[in-house]
Amino acid sequence: MRAGVTDLQKYLAEEIAVDHVDGHLTRREALRRLALLGLGAAAASSMLAACANEKASQPAPAPTGAPSGDAAPPAAPSAALPAEAITFAGPEGRTLQGSWSAAAKPRGGVLVIHENKGLTDHFKQLPGRFAAAGYAALAIDLLSEEGGTASLGDPANATAALNKVPVERFVADMRAGLDEIARRAPGVKLGAIGFCFGGAMTWQLIASKDPRLAAAAPFYGPLPSGADFTGSKAAVLGVFAEKDARVNATRDAAKEALAKAGLTHEIVTYPGVDHAFFNDTGPRYDANAAAQAWAKVLEWFGRHVG
Repeated sequence: MRAGVTDLQKYLAEEIAVDHVDGHLTRREALRRLALLGLGAAAASSMLAACANEKASQPAPAPTGAPSGDAAPPAAPSAALPAEAITFAGPEGRTLQGSWSAAAKPRGGVLVIHENKGLTDHFKQLPGRFAAAGYAALAIDLLSEEGGTASLGDPANATAALNKVPVERFVADMRAGLDEIARRAPGVKLGAIGFCFGGAMTWQLIASKDPRLAAAAPFYGPLPSGADFTGSKAAVLGVFAEKDARVNATRDAAKEALAKAGLTHEIVTYPGVDHAFFNDTGPRYDANAAAQAWAKVLEWFGRHVG
């Protein structure tokens, strides 16, 4: 990787490399996407080779039983209420975009944070699933300043745009998302959930120590280096996938940081599944694990948000 690369930029590049190694991107497409992130041909080729070697050297996961702390059988796919596109006030006079849905009498509020391709249809619909479960929910578009995810067309452009944004802007925008939920559903407790890149952003939001954040559920998101959660008030459910060795390398550090901060927390690793297993539009989707994880999230938010 080039000098000065952040943890997040490295993670975004490695996601592309792993997608190629797993057969979800051709070599040509992976090189194109890495070039959009600013990697030269030699560096990109080296990254693909390194990821391939790393994957080949990893032992196959041993057979396991049900995930610790989650013995519930898989639930049927949940219903969803309609979600609507909204705009709302962001930091420094910026206008933010998102997808909003709410129950008639919300029991709590949830901020949804998307993967590295931006606010795709999958994430536009997630607020409706939370609304059907009794929550007010907002899926924020962290590419609002770039015109919104839809304006970028090619998902690779969305990833490249996210790669250029400082983490501080993401945190400020997420906190503005909490502001908007609180404005639309006053008086409720607030939680956040994020997936992949959004999981990393959820860890960043916890580390921001926003006192309004009562609970958080980062899904297979890498922990930022030196994460310090001391002062946060969030009850954290960390969700990991057994085959996701790259993100799992930060799992123990996440446990230690949560324990050091004295936060209520639980770490759940779902057996036999890989990164992004919850996304029903992606190639690694696993319906059984996704249903179990959804039930676990609703149970967690039910205890700590409302």
